[in-house]
Amino acid sequence: MSENLAKLSQRKGLENNLFENIIKTEGDPVRLKALAEDYKIGDANVYGAATAYDFIQGENANKKAYVCNGSSCLCAGTQKNVKNKLLEKLAEEDIGHVCCLGRCHENASFQISGINYSGSDIEQLEEILNQTHDSGEHYPVECLMDKPLLTETIADFPSYYALFTRLTQTSSPAEILQTIIDSGLRGRGGAGFPTGIKWKACADEVSNEKYIVCNADEGDPGAYTDRYLMEQRPHAVLFGMLMAGYLAGASWGVLYIRDEYPQSVEQIQQAINEFQSLNLLKDLDFNFQFKIVRGAGAYICGEETALLRSLEGQKPMVSVRPPFPTVKGLFGQPTILNNVESFAAIHWILENSAEAFSTLGNGRSTGSKLLSLDSSFNNPGIYEVAMGEKLSHVIEQAGGFSKPVKALHIGGPLGGLVPAEKFAELTIDFESFDEQGFLLGHASIIGIPEQQNIAEYIHHLFDFTAAESCGKCFPCRLGATRGKEMFRDAISGEHKLDKVLLDDLLETMEKGSLCALGGGVPLPVKNALQYFLPEIESLFEPSSLNKIDVVEV
Repeated sequence: MSENLAKLSQRKGLENNLFENIIKTEGDPVRLKALAEDYKIGDANVYGAATAYDFIQGENANKKAYVCNGSSCLCAGTQKNVKNKLLEKLAEEDIGHVCCLGRCHENASFQISGINYSGSDIEQLEEILNQTHDSGEHYPVECLMDKPLLTETIADFPSYYALFTRLTQTSSPAEILQTIIDSGLRGRGGAGFPTGIKWKACADEVSNEKYIVCNADEGDPGAYTDRYLMEQRPHAVLFGMLMAGYLAGASWGVLYIRDEYPQSVEQIQQAINEFQSLNLLKDLDFNFQFKIVRGAGAYICGEETALLRSLEGQKPMVSVRPPFPTVKGLFGQPTILNNVESFAAIHWILENSAEAFSTLGNGRSTGSKLLSLDSSFNNPGIYEVAMGEKLSHVIEQAGGFSKPVKALHIGGPLGGLVPAEKFAELTIDFESFDEQGFLLGHASIIGIPEQQNIAEYIHHLFDFTAAESCGKCFPCRLGATRGKEMFRDAISGEHKLDKVLLDDLLETMEKGSLCALGGGVPLPVKNALQYFLPEIESLFEPSSLNKIDVVEV
């Protein structure tokens, strides 16, 4: 059925995109019904898609203000004050929540009238409401290498694109693609799949229509590396997509940008306009158009197949693979889908050589990696490091911690919970984290303060997963809800936790979930049980702790 829906959606094309039209209805049933008739799609399909998004028909639709409830802001303890300040000027029903705004470097994050604020901005609420105050956001961008890859300033965008013209005149597509393969670049969205291999798989497919999709739905609390690239180096992202389109034979490049990043949308659109002004493709037998599609508040759209279903106007649910998107992606056509940082690395590789890129790292994780550090550090911000850099060195260069920290949550809500005693043992690469039982993921870094209750933090992770599950597979949908309930009842004193039952739940979610949302949240929970059990063992039935040893990751 979903393939039929994709084809019906495709009839109108990307320029008259069904998903964007669903957003425009603002969830109005009459307008949704008319839209369904226009696209020859059942009313239930269009209405069901609308209900999946927080900002269309969810409990947070059409609010005047939104308070960030992400993990970093939770640990910083800033949001109660933000909410109280907002309540002085707005009614309770006018305030929603959002996760997250990517302002983790200074927290106290909130949004009013589609503009994000953080830090001390809440103290200027009267001016914000009167539209006389601009956010004073600032974070440092540091490169801990001899030469920057992803943090170098692009001062002259016409010269930047000259590389594309030169390569298309002097090298074959196969030669350019081989350079990307030889670089060893692995996807920076968390999965770490070789980028060049993915591109070749799509290029080898025979199809009259192909697509390039940039996953800019950076929803992991604590992560703001993609936001940095889109807002300060947008042409690096566009260049990578353009080259992918040229090599694969695609004519459309779609940037799916989360609605929570309004400034990113503005900066990318400005960069697209600048690119178009160059008329760069006039002498090539190659047409390529960029299009921004703005999300509507669904974390699951960070999963590649859910993102593609969202673009088609379907309910954003995870698809079973194979087939992979390179074979059957957007509208059932071959599609290259990478995250922002992956595309942003392409220009440097092609300008400096695959060898120069691959010499950074450990041979399996090559190149550089952007890290986003939250306010638990003395100098939070964006840090670019070579793959293989010591985590302890990053902490040192960031000035250490601004408060006592007992763990770092690295890689988003599905990433590992790294205790302080492990900081010195980890290096920033996929292999080191995997070997130690953690996950590098998006490489967002959130400090877990000494006073943070670990049981409450686990409850927060289960709550997040239950709220954001697409609902397609019950290990995730029901498992996350059950985990949330178990920890809620244990914290309140209503019921003790059963260790055997909890282990069974985690195993079911890990092995039975269709994607990394349900399959990933057991990792930080297991880390917490492994390293912080003494803090929470009073919540367990003593007999259940005696029945089974603590599961090591």
